[in-house]
Order: sequence, then structure tokens, then C-alpha cells
Amino acid sequence: MSKKALAKDRAWELDFLRGVALIMMLFMHMSWDIRYEFRVDVFSYLEEGWFWSFVHPIIVVLFVSVSGICCTFSRSNAKRGLKLLAATLALGIGTYIATNFIGINCLIIFNVLAVLTCGIYLYALISIIEQKLKLKPNVVNLVMGLVGLYIVICGCDIHHMDYSTESLIFLPVGFEIAGTPWMADYMPLFPWLGVFLIGCVIGRLCYKDKKTLFAGRGKVMKAISRPVEFIGRHSLIIYLAHQPLIYGILYVIFLLINSVK
Repeated sequence: MSKKALAKDRAWELDFLRGVALIMMLFMHMSWDIRYEFRVDVFSYLEEGWFWSFVHPIIVVLFVSVSGICCTFSRSNAKRGLKLLAATLALGIGTYIATNFIGINCLIIFNVLAVLTCGIYLYALISIIEQKLKLKPNVVNLVMGLVGLYIVICGCDIHHMDYSTESLIFLPVGFEIAGTPWMADYMPLFPWLGVFLIGCVIGRLCYKDKKTLFAGRGKVMKAISRPVEFIGRHSLIIYLAHQPLIYGILYVIFLLINSVK
């Protein structure tokens, strides 16, 4: 198949949805920096219950579930997982250095990149088992969907449990561990690995041909969606680069403002 045909059949809606989620995430992080890092009394929505209960979950569900859907398109999830693993480690090391040696409190131990890394490798393992044992796709879909749903339900209730452990080994699960250092971003496997698996099931059911479900979009829709699709296609690079870039730009802006006063 030619590159032109592949571009025509590309599931642009997935790039678009991931781009929307990333744009919302960028705005949230920018708001956080301005309000809490630079001490400007704006963006009070960050302290509202409705945002963390309704809006923030939409952002994360979109990002993680679409990543799960896209996982079913890949021919080499092991390679994709390795790239994400490297990015996760680089982010952890970078934020550790920034927190402990530069004085910017931005430590990240386990976040969305770690969840996606675990999800990709888990799906790669499931695919290998499916092929080796010659399992029926519908059976795999059912089991994967039920496991994903179970993880989501457990994740919603896990904070009600009583914990006595202080071991960071359990941090990825979602346990509240005494003595855990403050983290700028944290996403546990429960419930988000479940969201990823449900996304994989959606991908296997709705994108069997690995083609867009909305091939007939018009010129206006293309013009509107393409910038967002671009962001969605380059989500990893943008995710890794956005916070240092945003913080750096804001630092210069507020430095100039304070120098004028």
C-alpha cells in the first residue's frame, strides 16, 4: 500500500482525540505553574471539586484509552514500549535532579508514561499468548474487557482501604504510602491500566481493518482538525518537552514583569 493510501486510511480521529486531551493537559499544567509556581491568584478552577471529579478524568481517560486503541495498530509494541520506558526513566531522573539540585519541586516517580509502558508490554504479552495458544479473538476481548473493568472498579475503591505499608514497591498500584515524597504528577495502575485495556478492546473491535471510521470528512473539518492531529501524532515529544518549555517561557515573562515594576 502506498504512503498516500496509508495517509488517507489513517485513523485521524484517534490523533485528534489524543491531541484534544494533550491540549487540555497543557493548559492545566500552564495554569498550575502560573498559580502555584509563580504565585499569581488566577485559574482557581484547580481548587474546585468539579474539575478534579469530572474534567480531569475526561482528559486522562481520553489520553489513556486512545493510547490503548492505538496499541492494537502497532506491529511492534515491544519497540514502542522500550521507547516509552526510556522516556519514563528520563523523566524520573530529570525531575529528581530538578527537585533535589535545582530547587524546582517537580518530582515524578510513576505517572501516565509509566502506565502506558506497562499497558503496552501487557498487551504485547497478551498478543503472544493469543497467537501461541491460538485463542479466539472474541474470548481474548471478553477476558481483557472484564479484567480492565475489574481494575477500574478496584481503582475507584482502593483509596477506601486501610494501608500500613511504607514500601514504595506498592506505589504503582495506587496505595497511599506513608513517607512518600511529594510528586508533581502521579498516576497509579489502578484504575488507569484498566482504562488502557478497555481501549485495547475498543481498538480490536472497532478498528479491525486499522482504518479510519470517518473517511468522509469535509475540507472544513480537515482544516480544523489537522493542527490538533499534528499534536496528537507527536504526543510523546510534546508531553516530554511542554513543561520545561512552559516553565521557561513563564519564568522569562515574570522576570521581565518584575524588572519593569
